[in-house]
Amino acid sequence: MPDWNAWIGREEVRDDFADPGLFARWLATLDRAAPGMGVAAQGFHWCLCTPDAPTALLGTDGHPLRSDRPDSFLPPLPLPRRMWASSKVDFLAPIALDRDVRRKSRVVSITEKSGASGPLAFVEIAHETWCESATAIREVQSLVYRAEAAADAPLSPPARGEGTFNPGEWQAHRALVPGEALLFRYSALTFNSHRIHYDLPYARDVERYRGLVVHGPLMATMLLDLAARELGDNTLKSFAFRGISPAVAGEMLHLVLRSKDAAFELGAYAADGRQVMSASAAV
Repeated sequence: MPDWNAWIGREEVRDDFADPGLFARWLATLDRAAPGMGVAAQGFHWCLCTPDAPTALLGTDGHPLRSDRPDSFLPPLPLPRRMWASSKVDFLAPIALDRDVRRKSRVVSITEKSGASGPLAFVEIAHETWCESATAIREVQSLVYRAEAAADAPLSPPARGEGTFNPGEWQAHRALVPGEALLFRYSALTFNSHRIHYDLPYARDVERYRGLVVHGPLMATMLLDLAARELGDNTLKSFAFRGISPAVAGEMLHLVLRSKDAAFELGAYAADGRQVMSASAAV
């Protein structure tokens, strides 16, 4: 691959508004009540300051096209498959509704690796979000880019195994089936046009997924919602998650939480016990 050092340190600033109407639709999507006090719940920030590339400038996968122009924030890596691999989030203050929001993003690193599926590239981005003049959230996000899938590549994730998930060792447990409507609504809230979340023939035949893929930040948001149900709204000071395996729409998903070493361990699991996401949090 070419030398991507020219992208290290590149910055992007986006302005938005913490619209109460958008937050109401976010709450409806998650089937939850508002936290009150005129502030948003944790996880809502992923619906703000989203990329707004014109439709004509979207790539085949639905993501905004990347180029080698000086104003291109993300590098034009020659790896077409993109996923949100992980995030580490510090919650410094709640986002107040009806207020201006600004997010400043900076490319921290670009790392090339080789995995079982071929070449990989990880792009680490540092985000800082302000609500009015106060810093509300700091986040370090990792994107992973992968090579095109072979036409005969095995579908991912594998078909359900014979095992079952046992929630008995967890303090809190919520089981749900993320359906197509939930994925559609979350894509709309986050202005995410990645086709693996709504275009089944594309997801199956091009990127070789067994079904529509549940968004990584949607699962992270549902884990934050589980924490809020157990610990109270806007209680967490930090939260980190890492995607392990795809979750498929229409299949049971188990969300769990338990205390561990003065902090909390969270996770998402498929019905057969396959781990989909790992997470941790501190209050």
